[in-house]
Amino acid sequence: MQNEKRHYLYGTKCIVFTDPKSLQHILNQKELNMRQRRWLELLSDYGCEILYHPGKANIVADALSRKEWIKSSRVQALVMTIGSNLPKQI
Repeated sequence: MQNEKRHYLYGTKCIVFTDPKSLQHILNQKELNMRQRRWLELLSDYGCEILYHPGKANIVADALSRKEWIKSSRVQALVMTIGSNLPKQI
């Protein structure tokens, strides 16, 4: 959470929907690594509830995150030679 936007959620209950199901159980883990501890410390300022929401069910975000990259086609440049008599023809 960016510091300049904290006041929008501070003191309110919020729900965090997450795709990785393992994050739903982070509050019940006995041992946490440093990154998990920092996340929990950040979330502890807010009344957050973490719920699992499958990525396939979140169609908009799923479409953006799972977008297939299309192999780009080779583009060839066309060269056009303009004759000196073109202004007379126009």
